Amino acid sequence: TVVLPSSTDGRYASTSKRSVYRSVFKRLIDVTLITVALILVLPIMLVMILLVATDGNNPFYSQKRVGRNGHIFRMWKLRTMVPGADEMLKKYLATNPQAKAEWDATQKLKKDPRITPVGRILRKTSMDELPQLWNVLNGDMSLVGPRPMMLSQRSLYHGQGYYRLRPGITGLWQVSDRNNCEFTGRVRFDDVYDREISFGMDVSILLKTVGVVLRGTGY
Repeated sequence: TVVLPSSTDGRYASTSKRSVYRSVFKRLIDVTLITVALILVLPIMLVMILLVATDGNNPFYSQKRVGRNGHIFRMWKLRTMVPGADEMLKKYLATNPQAKAEWDATQKLKKDPRITPVGRILRKTSMDELPQLWNVLNGDMSLVGPRPMMLSQRSLYHGQGYYRLRPGITGLWQVSDRNNCEFTGRVRFDDVYDREISFGMDVSILLKTVGVVLRGTGY
């Protein structure tokens, strides 16, 4: 499914750098790195799956997200929330004005009542993101890029760069103001990445991501 904005809003008007790295090598490196890492990643993921599944529910969670050129794809994660989390969120926000204000500004909650004990650990270590390696392999995502946007967030997002890129497991925003930036503030990170994308920049972001994971600031 492809959902494109009006042709008059200029969202796809390109001011970004075009390079061989962007058009060819970035994708090649994604696939190569994941293929090599699978030997290490698969056993870790299996352990995580077993831990999540101890409550008897599906260990995986998927949600539709907006990808490059407005393409809608299904993003996969390890489940970190209780079953029925979406309905629980609606009820929680309806009775908690402070949480509603936080959600409206950042599109997340620092103290989210929906997160399970195992899920809290997975988020702190970013292990819940491991199934997104499949999204990278099938071409919907990249290792480095903008954070995948939910369909409901499109009306809140007024940038251009996001729609010219594959969303990433990690990215410039994730290693910068990940926990403090309002949702609308992501635009400047995505537009900078779109303009300056390079091999060196991607390596720098991946190295910084290791620091984010080790510090346990995953959400």
